Amino acid sequence: MLLVSEPVLGADEKAALAAVIDSGWVTMGDRVHEFEQVFARMHDADDSIAVGSCTAALHLILHALGIGPGDEVLVPSLTFVATANAVLYVGARPVFVDVESAAVPLMSLDEARAKCTSRTRAVILVHFAGYLADRDAWQAFARSKGLLLVEDAAHAPGLPAVGTFGDAAAFSFYGNKNMTTAEGGAIIARSRALSDTIRRARSHGMTSNTRQRLACRRPDYDVTILGFNYRMDELRAAVGLVQLRKLPAWNDIRRHLSHRYRQLILELCPSVMVPFDASWLSAHHLLPIVVPKAIRRQSLIDRLRERGIQTTVHYPPVHRLTFYNDLYPDTALPNTEEFAQRELTLPLHPGMTPADVEYVVNSLAAALGAPVPTSAVA
Repeated sequence: MLLVSEPVLGADEKAALAAVIDSGWVTMGDRVHEFEQVFARMHDADDSIAVGSCTAALHLILHALGIGPGDEVLVPSLTFVATANAVLYVGARPVFVDVESAAVPLMSLDEARAKCTSRTRAVILVHFAGYLADRDAWQAFARSKGLLLVEDAAHAPGLPAVGTFGDAAAFSFYGNKNMTTAEGGAIIARSRALSDTIRRARSHGMTSNTRQRLACRRPDYDVTILGFNYRMDELRAAVGLVQLRKLPAWNDIRRHLSHRYRQLILELCPSVMVPFDASWLSAHHLLPIVVPKAIRRQSLIDRLRERGIQTTVHYPPVHRLTFYNDLYPDTALPNTEEFAQRELTLPLHPGMTPADVEYVVNSLAAALGAPVPTSAVA
C-alpha cells in the first residue's frame, strides 16, 4: 500500500535512542535543550520550547496569553479538532470562520473581520497542508482589532517564515508530519516573557526541573503559576535531533513531488483542481485535490485502494463533528463544507519517487474514467 504519509526512520534514529538509554537519563535533559536550540535556529528564533504534542503547545500558548472565560477566538473549521479543543481548554469560545475558497482553503480574512466582536481576543491561523497564510494581511488585521495572533503550524515545520506572524506558533511532530518524534510538539514565542511563562507552565509551574536541581545541588523549588505536565522526554528529543538534520532535504523532496503532481494532474486529470498556486510558499505537508462535483468521492477512494493507493480526507469540518455541532448548531460555513465534501488527499512523503507520483496520477485518471496517454504510461 502506498500510504498518504510515512515516517522516515532508520539506523540513525535507532542509534540516537540507544545512546539515550545508555546514558541513563531519559527525562528532560541535555538533548531536549539541544533540540530546542536547533529548532529555534531553523526558524530564525531565539528559543523554542519542546512539548508533548501540538495540542499541548496550543493549550500552553492560549493559557499563557491569559485567554479564558468570556473570550472568543477566531479559528478555521478546516483543521484538526485540536485547534478548537485548545480554545475550550482555557474556557474560551471558538468562533468558526469559513475558508476563502476551494482554490485557497485558508481562513477568510473578510469573514474573520465580519465575525470579530468586542469579545474577540485572538485568532488562530492554520497553515493548511503546509501553505502559509498571508502574514502582512493578518498582522494588519490583528493590529487593527487589537487581537493576539497565534499560528497553528503543525503542517509547516522548517520554513523560516513560520513563527514570525504574531505572538506564538505551535508545531507538531506526530508520526504523519514532515518530521517526527512519534508524539511531540514545539512552541516559538516572540516575547521572552511569554516564552518564560510557557516554559514554566509546561512543567507544573515549577521554577526548576530535575536536571537543574541536580546541577546546582539544591533540592528545593517553587510553583508560581498553574501548570501542566506537557514535557518532552530525552528519547523523543534524540529522535527529533536526527530528524531535524534531514528535514530541509525532506521538504525539498516534497516540493519536487508536489510540482510533479501538479504537472501530471493538469495533463491527465484536467477536471481535478489542486488548491493553491504552484509558487505559494509551503512546506508541502499534504497533496490535497478537489474532485469534480459529479464524481462520487468514495468511488475514487475505493478504486485507488484497489490499486494499492491509500487516500484520506483533510478534514471533516470541525463544526460538523457531533460534539461541536451540539455546542454550536447554527454554524454554517458554505465554502468549508463544499471543500470538505470534495477534497481528497493523495500520498506525499519523502519515501516516494517521481515514478510513484506518476502511478498515483495515472491511477486517478483511470478511476475518473479519463484516457491515459501512452507516453504517460511508459
